[in-house]
Amino acid sequence: MTDTADGKQAGLKSRTRRRQVAALPWRADAVAGLQVLLVSSRETRRWVIPKGWPMKGKTDPQAAAQEAYEEAGLDGRIAEKPIGDYPYLKRLKSGVARPVTVDVYPLEVTGEHPTWPEQGQRSLRWMSPVEAALAVQEPELRDLIARFAQIELPAEERPAPAPAPTPMRVALTRLRRRITVMWGRRRPWS
Repeated sequence: MTDTADGKQAGLKSRTRRRQVAALPWRADAVAGLQVLLVSSRETRRWVIPKGWPMKGKTDPQAAAQEAYEEAGLDGRIAEKPIGDYPYLKRLKSGVARPVTVDVYPLEVTGEHPTWPEQGQRSLRWMSPVEAALAVQEPELRDLIARFAQIELPAEERPAPAPAPTPMRVALTRLRRRITVMWGRRRPWS
C-alpha cells in the first residue's frame, strides 16, 4: 500500500493514518550557533516546518527537500533517513480533520532563493533551537527539534500547546479579514 500525492493510500480506508514528509531546515552560524528555520502555515499562521505529501517519482527525502524549496526557497543537503516522526491533525478542504504522521528529514541549508513558489503566502524565521521548539504547537515536533539540537527543555518552559482552530474558527477568521479589507476600501459615510 503506497501513499499518493493527494495523501490517499491505495487500498486502505480513509480512517487510516496518512503519512507526510517534512524537512527540518538548519544551519550553523558562527555567531548565533545552530539555527532552525520555521515557516508559518497558510491557514492558521502557526509555526511549522516545511512538509507535504510524498511525491510520485521522488524518494521521501527528495520530496521533503522539494517542500523546503516550495515553502521557504531553501536548497541544501537532505538526510537520507528521518530523525523521527510526529503526529498531527490535518484539516482537509472539506473541514474534516484526519490524523497524519510526518517523517522528518534534517536539511542542512546551503542556499536561499530570492523568490520561490509560496513566497508571500508564509512567514519565515530563523530561530535558536529553544525558540523553535517552543514556537511549534505539536509536542512531539517540539521534542524532535530538542533531540536534534541536543538540548533539554525544562518542564516549566514547555507550555501546553494551544488547541488547533476548529473549521468554524478558521471560516470566521477568513470572514473577518474579508470584512476588514472591504471596510477599508469603502466607507459608507465618505
